[in-house]
Amino acid sequence: MKLFNRPSYIQNAHRIVIKIGSSLLTGKDIQQSPDLFLETLAYQINQLKKKDIVIVTSGAIALGMQKLKVLMRPKHIPKLQALASIGQSNLMYKYELVFEKFHLKLSQVLLTWDDISNRKRYENARNTFKELFEFGIIPVINENDTVSTDEIKFGDNDTLAVLVSHMIGSDLLILLTDTDGLYETDPKHDLNAKIISEIFQWDAELEKKIFHTESKVGTGGMLTKLQAAKKMMKSGVPMIIANGTKKDTLTQIFQAKPIGTFFYPKSQKMTNRKRWLTWGVKPHGIIVIDDGAQKAILTKNTSLLPSGVRDVLGTWDSGEIVRICNHDKKEIARGIINYDSEEVKKIKGCKTAEIETILGYTGYAEVIHRDNLVVLEKP
Repeated sequence: MKLFNRPSYIQNAHRIVIKIGSSLLTGKDIQQSPDLFLETLAYQINQLKKKDIVIVTSGAIALGMQKLKVLMRPKHIPKLQALASIGQSNLMYKYELVFEKFHLKLSQVLLTWDDISNRKRYENARNTFKELFEFGIIPVINENDTVSTDEIKFGDNDTLAVLVSHMIGSDLLILLTDTDGLYETDPKHDLNAKIISEIFQWDAELEKKIFHTESKVGTGGMLTKLQAAKKMMKSGVPMIIANGTKKDTLTQIFQAKPIGTFFYPKSQKMTNRKRWLTWGVKPHGIIVIDDGAQKAILTKNTSLLPSGVRDVLGTWDSGEIVRICNHDKKEIARGIINYDSEEVKKIKGCKTAEIETILGYTGYAEVIHRDNLVVLEKP
């Protein structure tokens, strides 16, 4: 596989996702108006001719806090949902007002976890984005915080930006934040901390260097951005963390200037279906396989046959997603199962030719077909 440099990836990026953090819109003291930032953003996006742009924006809760003069982000879920409801319309109004000055047309898309994990809804959303791009529209995406309890309590828009990037098949993900990128050490405690300009491969030691800070208005931090980078690198799409408070950040990025931290993809793009299987769905159970099946899946890209199944943990229906684990319970893959959990219990360890006799009907030869199986990691 040919290894491209940063300018090559930037030059070939046609479909781009830009994620905007809450602190860029409202300031760290929650009092700043987002208008100045949005005007700078719109001006720079207007320079990106003939590109499909998607904006994943935080800020609904932050603007709700601003409107009601709430200084600290509440922890009570119903209060967060109410603030999101108050702030969301104001957020889109400000986007529309500013982007209109540059003749940029927007649409609002609110997503929940169900929109990602349900394959039919996922495909419907993908088709909607395709039509919006045909119309020359910039979708502005946020989590539907008003109704999505799990998203408020556990989610963050860095993760949403990754899922949206996978959904639309983006060529580049840009996370705009209020820091210059990923530092080697914590700049709050080390005045000589240096930016890591480029990261070519994932290293577990990298995670140990990351500090995690909670802002007053957001739920992110550098940890969630690093987790996003790990997913993007594995999926085969480059990602940048850069400082959105500087007025020419996007312009410099698309001039391939060495700003921010650039994460290189480690492989070719995964197929949309593989990306969805890996990150878009919450698995329902676990299949434990033997060493032979593990080797076949990891080295030969084979399907999982009933003979390789040793144990069944949890319950599921056919067509759902399950984890595939080795004898150490280490998850190595996941996939769409052809049989429900009770059926797998009956045919585990058996040969394919015995399935009809055991179940009383002709079923699938594979427990999970290789086209519906994605390898996560090689122990």
